[in-house]
Amino acid sequence: MKINPNGFREYDARWLFEKDIDIEGITNLGKGLGTQIIGHTGKNNPRVTVGHDYRSYSEKIKKALTEGLISTGCYVEDVGLSLSPMVYFAQFNLNSDAIAMVTASHNENGWTGVKMGIKKGLTHAPEEMSELKDITLNNKFKSGKGNIKEIKNFKDTYTKDLIKKNKIKKKIKAVVACGNGTAGVFAPDILRGIGCEVIELDCKLDWSFPKYNPNPEDLKMLHSISRAVKDNQADIGFGFDGDGDRCGVIDDQGNEIFSDKIGLLIARNLSVSHKNSKFIVDVKSTGLFTNDNVLRDNKCKTIYWKTGHSHIKRKVNIEKALAGFEKSGHFFFNQPLGFGYDDGINSAIQVCHLLISEDKKMSDIIKKLPITYQTPTMAPFCKDDEKYKVVDTIVKEVQYLKQKNTKIDGQSIIDILTVNGIRFSLEDGSWGLIRASSNKPSLVIVTESTTSDKRKKKIFEFIDSLLQKTGKIGEYDQKI
Repeated sequence: MKINPNGFREYDARWLFEKDIDIEGITNLGKGLGTQIIGHTGKNNPRVTVGHDYRSYSEKIKKALTEGLISTGCYVEDVGLSLSPMVYFAQFNLNSDAIAMVTASHNENGWTGVKMGIKKGLTHAPEEMSELKDITLNNKFKSGKGNIKEIKNFKDTYTKDLIKKNKIKKKIKAVVACGNGTAGVFAPDILRGIGCEVIELDCKLDWSFPKYNPNPEDLKMLHSISRAVKDNQADIGFGFDGDGDRCGVIDDQGNEIFSDKIGLLIARNLSVSHKNSKFIVDVKSTGLFTNDNVLRDNKCKTIYWKTGHSHIKRKVNIEKALAGFEKSGHFFFNQPLGFGYDDGINSAIQVCHLLISEDKKMSDIIKKLPITYQTPTMAPFCKDDEKYKVVDTIVKEVQYLKQKNTKIDGQSIIDILTVNGIRFSLEDGSWGLIRASSNKPSLVIVTESTTSDKRKKKIFEFIDSLLQKTGKIGEYDQKI
């Protein structure tokens, strides 16, 4: 039996299949999860909704996971080929006690994993992951008699729910790109259903991902959508990740709009009819939320919080926020717009509502925001067992440099936020972020300048020089 302890990450579980976990290890994970669910719910036979994404090995992994769940006494309800948000929705619709979605999301082929949750609309946080790790690695399993049943055609239930609430009155021509991932059998139909004219791009399921990983932060995917938008004179381009909980946006001129800025536009649009609302954004997000005049005029408050879909979901839930936005493209809509979880297709739908509400082209809507100069998310390699120590070192170093009034491109560091790694802000509102990735052996670097592209690069050079001094950093996945 093989199960690498590092696969238990901050809020989900991810391994390279067969290298870091084998089938028996997956079954033990199911036993651990089943034991945990029974402990949290107090039920001997809790009902657990399971689904899987479209990878060559995902069904086999789901079967092994399910065997583990059943052995503890869980009643498993299998909704089949799924998006993560479809499984989250199923917990509400079927009123089940917990969920387990077999997916490695946007990770490269060879990776597998599970997104898990017990309380409706939430997924595991670090506390639950730590507990699950302890139960699983130490074989603290309950024994019971469970069963499994197939829930047929649940895809139709999920699809119809999104369509019926979101019909649009004006036709929007949308490029829908799925990178040959699972969203291909969901997103085009749903967006057509609400009233869009859909141009499909790489929507045919192919688990080899022949062109690029289905990841709306991947520049290859974004460039492909951009070309398709221009070639088809589309109003908007949407890119969905492998399990459909994230969405990237390209405007009518083929320009990528970073998801945090889309989030700000959506927040502005919602704030008009939902005054006094709260919005949660992650520490990778644009600084423009802080002093936005539209949000301020509508008495809305923004809270910066830890990056990660599980962290933002919980914060949205705790704060009773209307919505949450992550720079990675996870958007969370709470009642009355959704159930609080991240759904990439619902995010695309909210962008459609924004277009209808503004009655302008997306390229004109984005001009309402002040110009900033942002990097993409950059991830230099750093070993799992070293990345948090490296970040701790950088936090201390930046705090020291702030005390010394060290300047970056002529600007002093005036504010430091350490809720998740370190985000330091300069006098003009420019900022830089260094944090440990939650699901891969890497760090995460983002910078944004309110002033110039040059300053954005200078902040990155400052961060990179600090990292190189540690001697613990490998190659970047992409670099400005």
